[in-house]
Amino acid sequence: MSATTVHGHEWYSNNVSRGDEKESAGVSVIGRIRSWVVAFFRTDNDWYGLVMRLSLGVVFFPHGAQKVLGWFGGHGLSGTLGFFTSMGMPLALAVLVVAGEFLGSLGLITGFLTRLCGFGITCIMTGAIFMVHLNNGFFMNWMGAVVDGKAAGEGFEFHLLAIGLALALMFKGGGKYSADGLIAEKIAKK
Repeated sequence: MSATTVHGHEWYSNNVSRGDEKESAGVSVIGRIRSWVVAFFRTDNDWYGLVMRLSLGVVFFPHGAQKVLGWFGGHGLSGTLGFFTSMGMPLALAVLVVAGEFLGSLGLITGFLTRLCGFGITCIMTGAIFMVHLNNGFFMNWMGAVVDGKAAGEGFEFHLLAIGLALALMFKGGGKYSADGLIAEKIAKK
């Protein structure tokens, strides 16, 4: 197996002759998997990814902690799952949403599995827009407007910002001081 460096990243290929098909196939698969894993964890060592992931992670942590731990006025795991399932959400999906917000925020803060966390946040925010916030319009209810005797709902502008940051992190990676960068570096050296 040989490694080719492309734009500073190693891609593995199999240069074994056709004489040993079994070994050739095994080395090729392992090399491809290693390349995919390195690409998944790879990130530029810059400040942009760091600022984006910390911003998104710090904003999402209190929301996840409300849902899982009951902190910041939240209802905790059982209350949150009960609320989500009462809205018609399947329990398995409700668990994924809660895990995505809580564990996703921690992953973003540490820079661990940044792309996966960004994907999770994107899915959660897209679901929140279509399940809850779309009917409330674009704008958030900054002034506490009341409609027909009850508080008007929040629009989806916040969700679009979160989706934008999450998508950027999915493409770019976690940036400076991320666990992903360390993992990619260690795997590439093997």
